[in-house]
Amino acid sequence: MRELLDTLRAFAIPMRTPFRGVTVRTGALIEGPAGWGEFSPFPEYGPRECARWLACAVEAATAGWPEPVRDSIPVNVTVPAVGPAQAHDLVAAAGCRTAKVKVAQRGQRDADDIARVEAVRDALGPAGRIRIDVNGGWDVSHARRMLAALAPFGLEYAEQPCATLDELAELRRHTDIPIAADESIRRAEDPLRVRAAGAADIVVLKAAPLGGVRAALAIAAACGLPVVVSSAVESSVGLAAGAALAAALPELRYDCGLATMSLLTGDVTAQPLAAAGGELPVRRAVVDQERLAAWETDPRPWRERAAAAARYLPAAS
Repeated sequence: MRELLDTLRAFAIPMRTPFRGVTVRTGALIEGPAGWGEFSPFPEYGPRECARWLACAVEAATAGWPEPVRDSIPVNVTVPAVGPAQAHDLVAAAGCRTAKVKVAQRGQRDADDIARVEAVRDALGPAGRIRIDVNGGWDVSHARRMLAALAPFGLEYAEQPCATLDELAELRRHTDIPIAADESIRRAEDPLRVRAAGAADIVVLKAAPLGGVRAALAIAAACGLPVVVSSAVESSVGLAAGAALAAALPELRYDCGLATMSLLTGDVTAQPLAAAGGELPVRRAVVDQERLAAWETDPRPWRERAAAAARYLPAAS
C-alpha cells in the first residue's frame, strides 16, 4: 500500500454547472501494475466509507477487472438542476435516448422541477425515457404529490425519492412508478437490506462507493434486482471502473448513468471516456501527464486521507 500511495497524484477539476452543491470535483489517482485507479470520495465521507473508494482504486491499479461481456454501454444524459431552456438544450445535444433529471435541489420550487422535466420530455420526444434523481430530498407525502404531478411525463423510475428504507417501502406501496435505491445502497452498512425491506424495484450501483467492480458485481448478484450502473462524477479513470462494472454484468436492462464527463471542464487523459450517440466505450483510461498537470493540486491531504482509509480496507472488502 505504501508504494501505491507514493504514486498518488491529486486533482481538482471545476464543474461546468454546480452538481449537488459541488463546484469543483477533487480526487486522487494511483498507479499500479494494472494501470491507474481513482480515489475520489466526497468531502463528507469519513475514513470507513472512504475505504470502499480506496479498495476500488487499488483493484483498478493492481488487479484489473473481470472480462467484459459487451464492448459498449448505453448511457443516459444527466441534467443538473438548471432552467428548462438549458435542460432542453443539454438533452437535445447529447444524442441519448434516456435522460436523468436532478430534482429537489435545495432552494428550488416543485414548479421548477416540473418545468425541467417537461422541457426534457419535449427534447426527448415521446419515445425517450426520463428518470428523476431526488437524492432523498422528499418525505413520503411530498414524494406522492410530486410523482403524481410528474407521472404525465412518463417516468421510467424515481431514484432515491426518500432518504430511509422505511420511507421508500411505504412510498412504493402507493405509487406505480418504479423506485430505485442509490444512497440506500452506496452509503449503507449492509447494501442488501434494500431488497429485504421491500424498498426498491431497481438498485443503482456505483463501483467506487461499493468497494470496486468485483464487490459491486457480488452485491448485484445477491440483490437479485435489476441494476443501473452510475458514476460518482469521476474523471475518466474512475468512469472506466463504472464501465467495467456495466460491461461485466450478465444482464443490463437499463441505460447507465456513466456519461458524466460532460459535467467537468477537463480531464486527466487525452482521450476522455465520453459518450457518443448514447453509447460509452468500454476501455481503460490512460493518464496524460500534461492534462493531469493542468489540474494537479497538493497530494498531501489526499495521501493522509487514503492512509486513514487504508486502516479499514479489510472491512471494506
